[in-house]
Amino acid sequence: MAGGVVVNLNPIYTAEELEFTFKDSGLTGLVTFDALLPVVKPLVKKLEIPMVMVTRMSDFMPNATISTDEELGLEPGWLHFSKVLETDRRWAPPLVDIKHTDPAVIQYTGGTTGTPKGAVLSQFNITAAAYQVVMWCIEMVDNEPTEIQNILCVIPFFHVYGEVCCILYAARSQMTMVILPRFEPNEIFDTIERYDQWAYFPAVPTMLQALFYNPRVNEIDWHRKFVYCGTGAAPATLALYQKCREYDFNFYEGYGMSETCAMAVSTPGGRPKVGSVGVPYIDMELRLVDEDGNDVPLGERGEIWMRGATVMTGYWNKPEETAAALTEDGWLKTGDVAYMDEDGYIFIVDRTKDMIIAGGYNIYPRDIDEVLVHHPAVADAMAVGVPDEYRGETVKAFVALKPGATVTFEELEALCREKLAPYKVPKQWEFRSELPRTATGKALRRILREEEVAKQSKSE
Repeated sequence: MAGGVVVNLNPIYTAEELEFTFKDSGLTGLVTFDALLPVVKPLVKKLEIPMVMVTRMSDFMPNATISTDEELGLEPGWLHFSKVLETDRRWAPPLVDIKHTDPAVIQYTGGTTGTPKGAVLSQFNITAAAYQVVMWCIEMVDNEPTEIQNILCVIPFFHVYGEVCCILYAARSQMTMVILPRFEPNEIFDTIERYDQWAYFPAVPTMLQALFYNPRVNEIDWHRKFVYCGTGAAPATLALYQKCREYDFNFYEGYGMSETCAMAVSTPGGRPKVGSVGVPYIDMELRLVDEDGNDVPLGERGEIWMRGATVMTGYWNKPEETAAALTEDGWLKTGDVAYMDEDGYIFIVDRTKDMIIAGGYNIYPRDIDEVLVHHPAVADAMAVGVPDEYRGETVKAFVALKPGATVTFEELEALCREKLAPYKVPKQWEFRSELPRTATGKALRRILREEEVAKQSKSE
């Protein structure tokens, strides 16, 4: 209502990452809290940010004493959030002429394939996203009694998924957000136990996996407390589906992007298909196309193109990237590859930029990942293409094991030979304690690939 454009910032960003976002977005105001001041103070001075507002988390705890300017370490001219709330008593909002095409949010992409870009989400996009998620869940969630209208909010709010499926959904449906600052299984179990029932739990598959494999999994009947649980940002494995079925816990996969306000495809309630992210959302058109932009036959793989109310208006100050991502008639080229079955369900295969081309064969690394994570000793796996003088690229698999588990490369290779075509079987292997993912679980294959290229360059 003030006419501002929101730029969400990750609180664990380094100074260099923040500086990029500050500069790229043209930031003119910063709202932050005291713990981050050592990182942001030098940047505010360097970039001359004109408005800074600071708060302290403990100021909002019951019976708390409000912090002073000195305790917060405020610079001259900076604003104390609690004092602004106390002193500004104007009842009427400023009269700003806001058009539905105006930017509401500049949502930076996760940067899985390079430098983050700012997806411009308009007032119309954001409003449509709020209505879409409410209408999608209405038959399961909104008819439940008011006293259980609680949302378990653990996914980060700086990410478009948390922004839409927690903040916007709660505001539009008048639900109560129960907010946890991080995912810590013991804290999650304690919080779930305090409430009789939960309306909604937006999650990522790794969260559910951590809960189901936690020693406290059978301590209470927690998995029966949720009316609706949705997952996104990363694929759910067959093992997770089986574990959820064992506990009679229903979750519904979905698919979205920063460029679509996280709203794109989701599973209809009560009708999941293992491995599918569902069907297009309300008011969302979807095509699967080949390299020439022609629709592929049913059941064949193609790049996902989408058009609809939540598709961004473009990338902030990047006309060339915008032109490459959006067609003249409004189709967003996602870079994600999928196929559709006879019921209209979408099955994500991989990203076009992650595709490995080895000896002339196109290899989708997720095909390999899914075989490896089926092994009982494997917690996570990522296949990447590394430079190879003979084949152009060759497949290397990075594997993280479950605590206390053991397996040999020979055993994993034998599994791959059983399940995959010979050209897809990894030629190189490496164990890692953990694999690089974004805060919402997306695979950062780029990091692994860059490490391998750097190793080869050093050896040469």
